[in-house]
Amino acid sequence: MRGNGLGHHNPVMVKKVIPVADRRYASAVPAIPARPIAPSGMLVDSLGRPLRDLRISVTDRCNFRCSYCMPKAVFDPSYEFLPQGSLLSFEEITRLARLFAAHGVRKIRLTGGEPLLRKGIEELVRLLSGLRTPDGRPIDLTLTTNASLLAKKAQALRDAGLQRVTVSLDALDDAVFRRMNDVDFPVADVLKGIEAAERAGLGPIKVNMVVKRGSNDSEILPMAAHFRHTNVVLRFIEYMDVGASNGWRMDEVLPSAEVIARIDAMFPLEPLPANEPGETAQRWRYGDGAGEIGVISSVTQAFCHDCNRARLSTEGKLFLCLFATHGHDLRTLLRGGASDLEMASAIGLVWQQRGDRYSELRATGGLAAAGLDETAPRRVEMHYIGG
Repeated sequence: MRGNGLGHHNPVMVKKVIPVADRRYASAVPAIPARPIAPSGMLVDSLGRPLRDLRISVTDRCNFRCSYCMPKAVFDPSYEFLPQGSLLSFEEITRLARLFAAHGVRKIRLTGGEPLLRKGIEELVRLLSGLRTPDGRPIDLTLTTNASLLAKKAQALRDAGLQRVTVSLDALDDAVFRRMNDVDFPVADVLKGIEAAERAGLGPIKVNMVVKRGSNDSEILPMAAHFRHTNVVLRFIEYMDVGASNGWRMDEVLPSAEVIARIDAMFPLEPLPANEPGETAQRWRYGDGAGEIGVISSVTQAFCHDCNRARLSTEGKLFLCLFATHGHDLRTLLRGGASDLEMASAIGLVWQQRGDRYSELRATGGLAAAGLDETAPRRVEMHYIGG
């Protein structure tokens, strides 16, 4: 193992118990190839896309019930979330993250559900902050949150090694925001969380607004006006067909082009180049120098061609696409005694075989041919895998 950046690990054999809740999405234990795939930082998939970004869901629970993610009609008090014993421990998450970093991951984003609901999340941040890329650089460590608990936790997260946060905020108008989160949570408390994150140095902060036509598109200009002349980067996300619980309809999607047109008419915009390959947001700046915004157009302008993201669910399933119908069960390998090299080889083989491009196929009408139409297995839900 010496020289591949993985270190040594002596796993403890444990009895494997699979709760019924784990079977909600199809998955299979990935094969360990006969010929090892030692990490080199140069891993690419079948379409030549490198592995650079890992999204880690630390909980499938959330204290909001946003209609586009966890509608209350589905996620009611009787909904069965994953049992505690199914979740990866912080040490298991860190071990997997270290293997992904050795394969070339440069950025790790903690997500949920709502990640700040995971007890002791600061300790996981501390563990992950010690990871390094193959060339010795610190991992870019970020977290996405609804900010309901951010005012209380911002400084502790920064002290533990978190670098940046992204806050989900779908309206400034309190009535609209309370209706969107559907738990009567006030927008003022989210804004306090953003302020606390700024004081703690968790920036540059990004604010994500999911735009749903007829629900909150009236908030586009107020949001733009509020975050102009600040260090916050506001991003508008097209309402996506993730999972099957949100009742997604195309007529509720407001194309990013229309979002830009509305803002440009009030505050003239200029396009900016991408910061790096695989970036999901198209960047724009205000012509008067008042800041930057972005749009994420996964419905109307697919960016599958350079997608470099993998997603790890809270109980250790690896998903290769936000719209995936099945995962790869890494937890069984973790708890079954696999060595670091065996784990890394299994991950490497999964990524090498990856050919996912759901949004491009949807845009060209090719979903049925790819087995991804409405008759396909259930797609993973947003709350379970994160954004």
